Amino acid sequence: MTDLLADAVARLYEADPDEFMPLRKDLAEAARAAGDRDAAKKITGLRKPTRSAWVVNRLVRTDPEVTGQLAALAAELRGAEQSRQGSRIRELSAARARLVDELTRQALAGLPAPPAAVREEVTATLDAALADPDVAASLGTLVRAAHWAGFGLAPPDGEPAPAPEPAPARKPEPAETPATYERRRREKIDSAERDVADAVQATEAAAAAEQQLEETVRRLEAELAQARQELGEARRQSYRAESRQRRAELTRNRLHE
Repeated sequence: MTDLLADAVARLYEADPDEFMPLRKDLAEAARAAGDRDAAKKITGLRKPTRSAWVVNRLVRTDPEVTGQLAALAAELRGAEQSRQGSRIRELSAARARLVDELTRQALAGLPAPPAAVREEVTATLDAALADPDVAASLGTLVRAAHWAGFGLAPPDGEPAPAPEPAPARKPEPAETPATYERRRREKIDSAERDVADAVQATEAAAAAEQQLEETVRRLEAELAQARQELGEARRQSYRAESRQRRAELTRNRLHE
């Protein structure tokens, strides 16, 4: 990774998501002006993180010890699972919950009233980083929250997953002709390509909807804060008006006595 690209990645994933798009444009133009068109292209392709993903990225970028803490505990958990140490697994599971809770509080510190959904997604992402090495490796450049849907921990790279139970014996089937085999293979490839295209389209649509809803929530929260401020001012004005009215009525009553 070139220095220009590395610097752009660091700045983009540390900056507030609201600043991402204009900052990405400026950094890509700077790389282009410096003659590094490849870096400019890669910078342009960097994706904007959701707010919850940005919160986690900011945490690991501002506190380098976080990734080490997660990696150390994940290694202990994996060792305990492999050796089937029940008491040790329970002890480390409690430590896992404490660490995720502590890091979530640290990640959200300084944010004004973070929504519950952001808190939940930050917790889920940190928990997934303990279970899945791929999630752990992406910390710092996440574009959306991660969730671990498996059981236990994912095996690290290079370590085979548990062997599946052998399938029951099947009766031999008549041999296919080469033409039939090739046709079926082509049909399967075409079906898989359609599935991939549908999945890509669904992912992009979901990401766009997520970003739009996130922006809507931020706008509504800002409008609510403004409305509360205006309500407070209206109440103060009402109180002052009522006070003036009472004083005027007292003055009038005295004049009539």
